[in-house]
Amino acid sequence: MATKPGILTDWPWTPLGRFKYVILAPWAIHSTYSFIVKDKSERSLSLFLIFPFLLWRMLHNQIWISLSRYWTAKGKNSIVDKSIEFDQVDRESNWEDQILFNGALFYLASKTLTQAENLPLWRTDGVIMTFLLHSGPVEFLYYWLHRALHHHYLYSRYHSHHHSSIATEPITSVIHPFAEHIAYFALFSIPMLTAILTDTASIASIASYLTYIDFMNNMGHCNHELIPKWLFSIFPPLKYLMYTPSWLGDELFDFGWLVVQRKRHQGIETERWRRRERESYMRKAGTTVAQGKTATMAQGKNDRIISGWSTRGVSVGVMAWLYFLQWQNETINNLIEEPILEAEERGAKVLSLGLLNQEEELNRYGALYVERYPKLNVKVVDGSSLAVAVLLNSIPRGTTQVVLRGKLTKVAYALAFNLCQRGIKVLTIREDDFLKLNKSFNTNSESNLIFSVSYYQKIWLVGDGLDEEEQLKAPKGTLFIPISQFPPKKLRKDCYYHSPPAMVTPRSLENMHSCENWFPRRVMNAWRIAGIVHALEGWNEHECGNTMSNIEKVWQASLQHGFQPLLPPTESKC
Repeated sequence: MATKPGILTDWPWTPLGRFKYVILAPWAIHSTYSFIVKDKSERSLSLFLIFPFLLWRMLHNQIWISLSRYWTAKGKNSIVDKSIEFDQVDRESNWEDQILFNGALFYLASKTLTQAENLPLWRTDGVIMTFLLHSGPVEFLYYWLHRALHHHYLYSRYHSHHHSSIATEPITSVIHPFAEHIAYFALFSIPMLTAILTDTASIASIASYLTYIDFMNNMGHCNHELIPKWLFSIFPPLKYLMYTPSWLGDELFDFGWLVVQRKRHQGIETERWRRRERESYMRKAGTTVAQGKTATMAQGKNDRIISGWSTRGVSVGVMAWLYFLQWQNETINNLIEEPILEAEERGAKVLSLGLLNQEEELNRYGALYVERYPKLNVKVVDGSSLAVAVLLNSIPRGTTQVVLRGKLTKVAYALAFNLCQRGIKVLTIREDDFLKLNKSFNTNSESNLIFSVSYYQKIWLVGDGLDEEEQLKAPKGTLFIPISQFPPKKLRKDCYYHSPPAMVTPRSLENMHSCENWFPRRVMNAWRIAGIVHALEGWNEHECGNTMSNIEKVWQASLQHGFQPLLPPTESKC
């Protein structure tokens, strides 16, 4: 919202909320119906294609959003090294409003202007006219309109809403008050209306013109420089045909552009140098592309940079299936090993393994890589100690008995051992689980480990492999606490389900502009937090394989850095 919102700030359909799309429904249905039932000679292809074209514009924008998030996750070629927060995400969540607005005007024009009723697919003269009008009068008028919007009166009432986003995303380009979009559409409709009124317009000229504008807007606000600087030096006229995040394309109208652009490019190089110099933490994400993020934690006068990383460009479905094929273990380990070696080369201090990348059957909780490269300087962290600490502190106080069910992992063994040490009885409902746990205990704490087929306990610690039948046998009001990174299927409405081990991140942790997997906002899984804490504390040791850091030490360190435990779900039922 602008600092002093003026009239026509909100869109007319804002009160409709998510039902705003119905404003186009009558036109879309009518145009489709008419195209189907009318004779071929009476059909209007241009009217029929308005709705598919609007869908294409939405898809085009979404592609840019996804690409920008992916580039941000990789942490390369960013221009403004600032964080993106949820308030910006919320502010820019209505980016499709301008497409709905354009669509309504297209339908009105098609119905009211006889020249626009049935446009041909292509007309060369119309394409040339559109290009010339945009390059000349439209660009000139847009320059002065933009200058006017930066005047204090209009800026405080309208344009400041757009500039609320410091680190822009592609879709920031269309985040303006309704009044601004009226002015923009009136301006950019000049080439289209001129072509229509002179009977030179075509479907191709209008569609390509608007796609070009969308492309330039998205690229110009994506916060990543895609066009190399040398290309403008080799071919100077290019800067009159396009603009990028660092070349604004207004050189014909701004006498000071040389100084501005030179400083802008120097700023880009400075930001890249700072990012390389201050990198200290890298995370190997799970099975998804672009899951890592860049995060900054303020540490007094000195900032610690925690630069997240993502997996290679492999689709989620393929990667997920590969993990369940044992004969693909070597392939997966090679994919994980490459970023570890790159982290070593780039001087990162810590690399944490997430999601399925730390399975015992796959790489023995990361020990495989440390054994292959014994002189590895980057510390490999699986985060098991903090996961156990979070689980221990998620169990309600006064609990005397818990049920442990699911796949026995490093976390499960450590959790059961610590619970028994604290005098809490751990019940297993499967004999093979009891025998494995009992064998791993070398102290008197094994007396608190019990094999039982009863289901009356109301605290269940569940991992992967929990059967639906077993879950249904739990008594009413049971609290299910996941001990793995994946939550169980919520079958019971009369029970409570805690989230997998996770903590709320401190406000000093920036660039938290998207939710991690199934967690709410600003919540991060414990395995990932463990890597961050490991880097912030400067611990010079691996936590992988059978090695586990001191649980209480890791827990206290995470609290000192501002991470907070999640509240148990005792008020609202799932």
